[in-house]
Amino acid sequence: MLGSESAAALPVFHFAGLRINPLTVDQTIAALTARDPAAPFATYTTPNIEHIYHRHRNAEFDQACESSFLSTNDSRILHRFGKLAGLEFQFAPGAYVVDRLFRQTIRPDDALCVIGGDQDLMDRVRTQFGLKQLAHHVPPMGMIRNDDAVRAAIDFIVAHPSRYVFIAMGPPQSEQFCRRVIADGRATGIGLCIGSSFTVLTGQINPAPAWMEKSGMVWLYRLIKEPSRLWRRYLVRGVYGVGRCVGAALAVRLGGGQSVA
Repeated sequence: MLGSESAAALPVFHFAGLRINPLTVDQTIAALTARDPAAPFATYTTPNIEHIYHRHRNAEFDQACESSFLSTNDSRILHRFGKLAGLEFQFAPGAYVVDRLFRQTIRPDDALCVIGGDQDLMDRVRTQFGLKQLAHHVPPMGMIRNDDAVRAAIDFIVAHPSRYVFIAMGPPQSEQFCRRVIADGRATGIGLCIGSSFTVLTGQINPAPAWMEKSGMVWLYRLIKEPSRLWRRYLVRGVYGVGRCVGAALAVRLGGGQSVA
């Protein structure tokens, strides 16, 4: 069974600078739930087009993503570029995985740990799912540049051992932080770098229309909704990522290889 395999045994593609395990949502849940909760801390990442930009400009982020326990595709656009290259990445975005975990796997008595997100959001999650052991730590803005804040967050994870540690700070900070948790060596469980998945889970973000979701146009929907916050993500980092994907797809097609770093 896929979920019982080690991370090293899982299928993997390297494409446009990304490392992707081509798993479905169900296969991702199986792999996450099969991992020993007492095993040393590891990372689950959900690469998308923006990650390409960060991986080529942030060495710590790149190392964190490359060494992650599990990485599943978070982008329909990336999925389409993979098909163009003859590669099947599947589609297992963080929001889908988090939703499935909370609705089908996590029980009210399970110990959970969350780093990031505000108190109101966590209260919504607690109430919606009847959670009794959700430990929540709110780090300061720009935490990754504050050694004392990083140490305090790591201490919190160590003091609240959980199978799932949700890191809700967004890239590249979440992944960089997880790398530092691993380097510290005291924590267990798996750090899920899930960005804004909790706001989706609790219904605070209205989903894009179904046709936009299926066509890979969610980015446009979000950009229209929050232009001042997201323009750089989609129009700068996203455009860079798309350019890298075009080059990678052509390289695979012309070279006949299965992966392009």
